[in-house]
Amino acid sequence: MRNSQSLTRDLEEARTAALVGPGKRDLRLDLLRGIGQWMVFLDHIPHDFLNWFTIRNYGFSDAAEIFVFISGYSIGFSYGPAVRFGLFIAAAKRLWTRASQLYVAHILLFLLLTAQIARTARRFDNPMYKDEFNVAQFLDKADVMIGQALLLKFKPVDLDVLPLYIVLMLAAPLVLWSALRKPNWALVCSAVLYLLARHFDWNFPSFPGGKWYFNPFAWQLLFVFGIWCGFGGGPAVRTAALSRPITIIAAAWLIFAFLIVMTWHIPALGRFVPQWLNQMIYPIDKTNLSPLRLSHFLALLVVLIRALPPYSPGYASSWLRPLILCGQRSLPVFCTGVLLSFAAHWILVQVAGGMIAQILVGIAGISLLVGIAWIATWYRGVPTLYGTETHVIRITDGVQRIE
Repeated sequence: MRNSQSLTRDLEEARTAALVGPGKRDLRLDLLRGIGQWMVFLDHIPHDFLNWFTIRNYGFSDAAEIFVFISGYSIGFSYGPAVRFGLFIAAAKRLWTRASQLYVAHILLFLLLTAQIARTARRFDNPMYKDEFNVAQFLDKADVMIGQALLLKFKPVDLDVLPLYIVLMLAAPLVLWSALRKPNWALVCSAVLYLLARHFDWNFPSFPGGKWYFNPFAWQLLFVFGIWCGFGGGPAVRTAALSRPITIIAAAWLIFAFLIVMTWHIPALGRFVPQWLNQMIYPIDKTNLSPLRLSHFLALLVVLIRALPPYSPGYASSWLRPLILCGQRSLPVFCTGVLLSFAAHWILVQVAGGMIAQILVGIAGISLLVGIAWIATWYRGVPTLYGTETHVIRITDGVQRIE
């Protein structure tokens, strides 16, 4: 009887551990997410000097690819053991709960950002803000646009990412189920869907016209690739990334992308690019995840794998702690960053817009993001009381009983 109870207890502990995921957290993911959060905040501030410190100015891809891949990898890494242990329904429930949390966060962020823009436009008597951030129609026809916003069809500028994550999170259980049975075929099917979506222009509709800025049918490839890596394909990718030929090809592609992007910043350099090459590489489409953007991210991934060893003690450095905190609390940091980027924009427009002001505003915004991450981390560690009942302990015949 005792052996049976012990076996049952061990089984339950194993099942719980499988659902929670691996015990050792890969801080590389948090570090890269934190770097991405800072870059997104800076990129959302128009005409800002600190934009030059983000990767979008030096290659075809930007922080969006990093976020989508890491999100997929984290799901494969964390929920893979649960799915293998037969806890697929529990994993799906948690993922769909996360999708609902993202939806609520998106709607609240939408309302706060719209109110912020409307108040600023009225306060400074400047309709530019409403047009620049695509909220003029919402303010004119709120009754119609609220319904469209709830359906994720209407989105102001800078609010395109969370709807993509919501759709990907809803589809994640299906990807995990497929990866459990035929992981390589799941990746192949994802690639086929990517190609079909680009060829037939499949996308979700926006309101009042157009389509989603991030096409879920295309961006799912990067997400599924991340799940595939986290689910078990990571060692194979790492082995390939550490090989000399792959490293040389990746480095050469990054250099090529850098040279092409420099022609965007310095038009005079454009004359050195042959016309036939221009016809081959353009347009570099972000909405449908252009193959050039995808391949540039993969080349960047090779470099990152070589540069960032797993579980290095260096990640515990106090210098990296602010970035890692921002990566670990990515949702509140992202939402705060969207609001702060608009605040930074109107400060630079209405108060001062010089380089010194841009640097100070950027540093202040990043400091606030770190503060939000620290508060969210502290709050997460606060104990939770379950229930409000008062339990009385009575001792009868030497036996304690809780009533």
